Amino acid sequence: MPWKSSSSRYGGVAIAIHWITAVAILGMLISGLAAERSTDAAGELTLLRAHAVTGVLVGLLTVLRIVWWLYADRRPPDQPGMPALQARASRLVHGALYVVILVMVGSGMATLILTGANQQLFGAAALPLPDFGTVLPFRTHDIVSKLLIALLIGHIGAALYHQFILRDRLLARMGLGLGR
Repeated sequence: MPWKSSSSRYGGVAIAIHWITAVAILGMLISGLAAERSTDAAGELTLLRAHAVTGVLVGLLTVLRIVWWLYADRRPPDQPGMPALQARASRLVHGALYVVILVMVGSGMATLILTGANQQLFGAAALPLPDFGTVLPFRTHDIVSKLLIALLIGHIGAALYHQFILRDRLLARMGLGLGR
């Protein structure tokens, strides 16, 4: 598989960034929700460590993806026959995903720093963890996480619609060679 995208398929770098980011975001959502519901302080700390480290990874991958598209590669054109409104919606959702991910990473880091939890996550301070809800970045993080989930549902739903309803093999462009 070529590193760069062609007129009909994403390249190996774009595909790798996409799927690694997708798995990492899934892990972040699971660990974040589990930490929020945890009643065990040590367990919550472990979940938050994984959440924070994975969040930084997602942020770096998102910046890498943006830089990749700006300087090294071009996306394949829209699917043939895609209505203009659908193409615009696709670009809007992809752009919103990048912005939301970066806001999530920034608000998460700001929450850790402003509450001092960064010291606890990395072993320099004892438990208990602070009340994250006392700082504005956490409220932003919480609200934007819901927007992220909504965007992901739309993104995944659109991909599945293309693959199984329109049968245009859209997922094959992103490395999943699913047939008609």
